[in-house]
Amino acid sequence: MAAKEPLVITAKDEMRKWSRKMRSQGKSIGLVPTMGYLHQGHLSLIQEAHKHSHLIVVSIYVNPGQFSPSEDLSTYPSDLHGDMLKLKSVPGGVDVVFCPKNLYDYNNDSDEKQKNKNGNENLGAGGGDGNGVVSCVEEKGSVHETWVRVERLEKGLCGKSRPVFFRGVATIVTKLFHIVEPDVAVFGKKDYQQWRIIQRMVRDLDFAIEIVGSEITRDSDGLALSSRNVHLSPEERQKALSISRSLSKAKAAAKEGQVKCRELKDSAILTITQAGGRIDYAEVLGVAVFPLKGP
Repeated sequence: MAAKEPLVITAKDEMRKWSRKMRSQGKSIGLVPTMGYLHQGHLSLIQEAHKHSHLIVVSIYVNPGQFSPSEDLSTYPSDLHGDMLKLKSVPGGVDVVFCPKNLYDYNNDSDEKQKNKNGNENLGAGGGDGNGVVSCVEEKGSVHETWVRVERLEKGLCGKSRPVFFRGVATIVTKLFHIVEPDVAVFGKKDYQQWRIIQRMVRDLDFAIEIVGSEITRDSDGLALSSRNVHLSPEERQKALSISRSLSKAKAAAKEGQVKCRELKDSAILTITQAGGRIDYAEVLGVAVFPLKGP
């Protein structure tokens, strides 16, 4: 069977028009949001989306709103040609690849952009996360000023060291939902906090979209697949493997009856640091202990 050639759409209006036409024909649409440089983990999300919808849209957009100026936006890996080849190989194929150039560029607001230029230059003093930390969108003086926040779930864990990250994720996902108008959207559980934040956002804002979480895809050595893995040296990759080892060790200990979160956490930290890794955070969450009752 010949590989399915997806339609490539770059304009917001064209994307929305396509979705509405398909839905008028009774077709359901599944969205898989990505930042490109696709790997087997992304392809597994597409396969999951096929279980829930008639048509598949994959978005490829490196979102500057979730990066602070000190992070790796400029070096994030990209290979659109390679991505298209991989998408053609997915069983069932992909119907549309939505790859907009800049979702924070509002052409009709050129007058406002000039008028607000001085104000945006001062965003670092009071914009961003409220503590003076701004995203790459604000740092470049964009007129965009509306952000979506899931206030409690974005705190802690990954949000502690990346204060603008989840605000940027929630905002771009909201924009994609409004543009693509999907019935279903699939997210990987590798980014567990992100998945839960999107679920809560959809609930709280009454999006009529089903959010599906897909399990982590790992390489044969246990390393979770990630686009950024391409930047790892062989030595760094070996250190990174300690993360999956630490999780497996903690999981096994919990199954054997170790229910003290502090000890599980310390064990995971020790496994990683002994391998030369540096800890951003380690937490054990959602562990419940119930008393055993006799017959």
